[in-house]
Amino acid sequence: MFIIRWILGRIILLVNALTPPKNAAQPEQQAELDKLTASLSLYQYEACPFCVKVRRAMRRFNLNVEVRDAKRNQDYKTELEQNGGKLKVPCLRIEEQDGVRWMYESGDIIQYLEKNYVK
Repeated sequence: MFIIRWILGRIILLVNALTPPKNAAQPEQQAELDKLTASLSLYQYEACPFCVKVRRAMRRFNLNVEVRDAKRNQDYKTELEQNGGKLKVPCLRIEEQDGVRWMYESGDIIQYLEKNYVK
C-alpha cells in the first residue's frame, strides 16, 4: 500500500509541475494581497492530492500563503495536532482579531480564499 501511495503521490507532483496555473497579478496588487494573506498558513503534505488542489488554487488566485509541511516538520505536525485539534491536512490556519481559526477540507479552504481574497 505504501508503494502505491508513494507512486501516486509522485505522479500528482509531476502533473502539478507540468501544468502550473498562471500567476498574473500586477506588482501593486500582489503587494496588497501579500499583506492581506500574511496571517494565513497552510498545513499540508507535499504529495496529498487535496493539498495540491489547495496550493494550485492559491497560485491561481495569486495568494502567497506560508506553506507548512506537517509530514516532514515535527514542530508543524505537533502544532497542527495540538492547536488545530486533529492531524488532518490540508488545514488553513487563520489568525483573526479574536483568535486563531483552523479550517479543514480543501473545498472549504478554496471557497474561503476566493471569497475573502479574490477581487
